[in-house]
Amino acid sequence: MGQGKMKLGLFLMGTGHHIASWRHANIPAKSAESFAFFQEIARIAEKGKLDMLFLSDGLSFDKHSHPAELVRFEPLTLLGALSVVTSHIGLAATATTTYNEPFHIARKFLSLDHLSGGRSAWNVVTSYYQTEARNFNAKQHLDHSIRYKRAEEFVEVVKGLWDSWEEGAVLCDKDSGQYFDESKLHSLHHQGEFFSVEGPLNSSRSPQGRPVIVQAGSSEEGTSLAAKTADVIFTAQQTLEGAQTFYKKVKEKASQFGRSPEEIKIMPGLAIYTGRTEEEAENKYRNLQKLITPEVGLQILSEYLGDFDLSPYPLDGPLPSDIPETNMNQSRRKLLIELADRENMTIRELSIHVAGSRGHRIIFGNPQQIADQMEEWFVNKACDGFNLMLPYFPDSLSDFVELVVPELQKRGLFREEYEGSTLRENLGLREPEYRYARKGAEV
Repeated sequence: MGQGKMKLGLFLMGTGHHIASWRHANIPAKSAESFAFFQEIARIAEKGKLDMLFLSDGLSFDKHSHPAELVRFEPLTLLGALSVVTSHIGLAATATTTYNEPFHIARKFLSLDHLSGGRSAWNVVTSYYQTEARNFNAKQHLDHSIRYKRAEEFVEVVKGLWDSWEEGAVLCDKDSGQYFDESKLHSLHHQGEFFSVEGPLNSSRSPQGRPVIVQAGSSEEGTSLAAKTADVIFTAQQTLEGAQTFYKKVKEKASQFGRSPEEIKIMPGLAIYTGRTEEEAENKYRNLQKLITPEVGLQILSEYLGDFDLSPYPLDGPLPSDIPETNMNQSRRKLLIELADRENMTIRELSIHVAGSRGHRIIFGNPQQIADQMEEWFVNKACDGFNLMLPYFPDSLSDFVELVVPELQKRGLFREEYEGSTLRENLGLREPEYRYARKGAEV
């Protein structure tokens, strides 16, 4: 069986992951910019004892994107607000290494960590939208390999800044007038290929040692970066065999970098449609699929294939065989091409499927059937848990918490109470080694 209990994250995506969720009769269409809406989602997720809330992000606008990406809150701002109305659930956000500086990121996530009592997590991305470059004084997106090389140094700088202050360095001794112990404060003095950062950081040590690091790339560079630096890996996998291969590959790479495989939790994305019966679950899916605008589905598919123009090809024919390599999301492109080939999908069928799940696995069924499918992957070493990509909020989340969570708990697969107060404790991750803990470390 997998290590410990199953880990479950909740991927927040506006009104839901289904492209047409905003059109659902039960959902106020403008919920994506309502704090009350996200507060309700967080409340239900914490009631279900889920491990974390996760917010993705992007730094450009595309009118054909998922509606949740057209107008949305800046992730750290929203999670800072949610930290006040939650007490145990983790708070994870995306921030790119391509269009940020390490000092900014280190400070922001450590601030969220203090505000939440040790529950923050940084999802490290390198950005794959070409349009983001044009919002940051550049005409061309950095090459894929350079982005990952820069990201590796970026993460190491951030970790170094998080280690600026030792535990107990901030004294606040009113009698002596000593605010901090200077011997426990360390500058970084980093000089690298991409960054020059002196330090120290003006925020004290994390309540959980360091914020948790999440990584979502499945390309060769992405898996190497994740195996070396990440605590949690989000991935898109369609088959048990493919997920097992990815799981084994990352765990083996972690060992090559001198890490224990148990230090990394692998959580594939999973779109779940559940109800009290299988028919009820499938009806929920079919009703949402009817609300898809075909042009939007086709545009999303084109984007995931590297902005490949599909307009010259018949919708009821197969994907063309000459789709070129891309400087964007390489792993998602490969996954969709393989899915279309394996399931013999037409362009129309694939575009509708992608609109409903954005390339992630979809499962249907009553609570027992859903639990069966989740258990199969978990016990067969295909994952350590899942990143839930539920179709529409809050109803799909309520269905999962009220119907599926009790079934998972009955099988001993999922917690009944949180193990601790920090995200690391709940994920079963040890506190990372402090780089200045060794005797004789220089300031």
